[in-house]
Amino acid sequence: MGLAPLIARQIFESIRTLNRQDGLTVLIVEQNANHALRLAHRAYVMVNGLIGLTGTGSELLERPEIRAAYLEGGRRG
Repeated sequence: MGLAPLIARQIFESIRTLNRQDGLTVLIVEQNANHALRLAHRAYVMVNGLIGLTGTGSELLERPEIRAAYLEGGRRG
């Protein structure tokens, strides 16, 4: 939180590169669900300290409740 958007993009790109080139596993705890889920091979959504959902990043990006709660500003379709 509080990172300039350019710096945040650079960090995510560095993590992506480390994973692809070196096979490095990285645990990311991130408030920006869109960036984190696009990067994640495996993702967990925590609600009030408990894991509520799990799946691949792309699976979770497709879920309507994730889109509404974390990607669309709370809008309901």
